[in-house]
Order: sequence, then C-alpha cells, then structure tokens
Amino acid sequence: MAETTVTELEDRTQAAVPHPVTAAERPGLLHRMRAPRRPRLWFEILLIAVSYWTYSLVRNAVPEQKSEALRNADWIWKAEQTVGLAVEQSFNHAVNSVTWLVVGMNYYYATLHFVVTLGVLVWLYRSHPGRYAATRTVLFATTGVALLGYYLYPLAPPRLMTGGNFIDTVLVHQTWGSMASGDLKNMSNQYAAMPSMHIGWSLWCGLTIFALASVPWAKVLGLLYPVATLVVIVATANHFWLDAVGGLLCLAFGYVVVRLWYGALPHALPKLVPAKVPRR
Repeated sequence: MAETTVTELEDRTQAAVPHPVTAAERPGLLHRMRAPRRPRLWFEILLIAVSYWTYSLVRNAVPEQKSEALRNADWIWKAEQTVGLAVEQSFNHAVNSVTWLVVGMNYYYATLHFVVTLGVLVWLYRSHPGRYAATRTVLFATTGVALLGYYLYPLAPPRLMTGGNFIDTVLVHQTWGSMASGDLKNMSNQYAAMPSMHIGWSLWCGLTIFALASVPWAKVLGLLYPVATLVVIVATANHFWLDAVGGLLCLAFGYVVVRLWYGALPHALPKLVPAKVPRR
C-alpha cells in the first residue's frame, strides 16, 4: 500500500514539472513569421505611411507615355463598343446634368478612397488583431501588383481621351475630386488608370466588412460600398469599367498571396491573439 502511494506521488510530481522544450521542438522562424500576432501600433503607422509614400512615388515616377496611353484608351473604348457595353459616356453625361449629384460624386472620389480604407484598418486593429496582419497584407499585395499595371499598360482615363466627348466633372463644376484635374494635375500621373485602385481598395473594404462584421446592416453596407465606388468612377469619367476588372484581378492576387503565406484566408484566422507570445 505504501509503495503504491509513493509511486502515485512520483507520477504526479513528474506530470507537474513541464518538460523542457528542445531546439527541435521550437517553432522555426518561418512558422513564427506566419503565426498571427498582435500588431504594434507604432510599427503599423510607420509601415502604412512609408508604404503609401513609396506607392505614390513609384506610381508617379512611371513615365507618362501620353501617346501610348491615349492609344490604349481608344482600344478599350472600341472593345467595349464592340461587345455593346460602352456605357461610360452616356452615364457620364446623365450624371453631369444633376449638379448636386455629380459634385457629391467628385468629393466621394477624392475622399472616401482614403477615409474608408483607413477606417477599416483601424477597426481591424482594434477588434480583430489576430486577422489584422493578414488582411493588411492583402491590401499591400494588391497595391504592389497594381504598380506593374501602371508601368506595363499606361492608360488615359475617359475624360482625357481625344475626341471622346467625355466631361471632366471636376473642371466643369469647379470642385475638388481628382488629383489629375485642375491645379492638382501635376502632382499625379494622369495616365495610370489601369488598374483602378479605387475599386481594388473599396472591394477590399467591402469584403473585409462583409466577412467580419457582426451585424447584418454593416455587411450590407460593406457590399454596397464597392458598387457605389464603381458608379462614381464611371460617372466622373475617371475610369472605364474595365479598369475596375483590373482592380478586381489585383485584389484576387492579394488574397492568393495571403492564402499561400498564412495557409488560410484572413477571416479564417483567429480573431484574438495574446498581447505577447510567452518565451520558452
């Protein structure tokens, strides 16, 4: 009886003492890099600021190949006419006839592209820290591959086409709605319309909100946001609808990158992670 009691005490003692983690059992560097972790505020602010500055610098450094950009715009316009989907001009003229509507669209185009995207990033940081890095990486990969489009396929927006009879709604209504119109045109590459990052970013926002929001009305608003953005970019003659397709393809690339790196799409990752991973 005494021997049995001693044996039970020894077993309990051994179970209570954790086994040391050997080097072979420690997760490798690649595994640690892929594991969801709580984002650091200072790092994320710095990363977003530097990344957007780099994106703007590279985008605007792409040669403004005006003649090629105009030829490409003519080709796209003729291709849309061939398939019977050249709706941009009639839509542009119809919306331009309603002053309050088109002015609102100009300001929508100029502001929500940044405001909503930053708002979604803040929401992710606060409410879904475990999914933040992966979702942010989708956005970064999407934007990065878009730079190849600007370099390889310069494209004039419809409002700059020669003889296209499109209306530059910013100039006509003296509003601020495009970095490539009026006094701001020298600050941005005017021939970087393909792909449309207004669509790439708004669709990223919409899908993220739809996948992660907990209330139905937020999910609906998330899906409506990229639809409204598509209407705006076409009505203001800043993009062809095919530019939106380019933005969609870039976003798909971003999701593929994250799926390969993390082994799952962002919404499938854990919502919360420890504030600090304990050292072993």
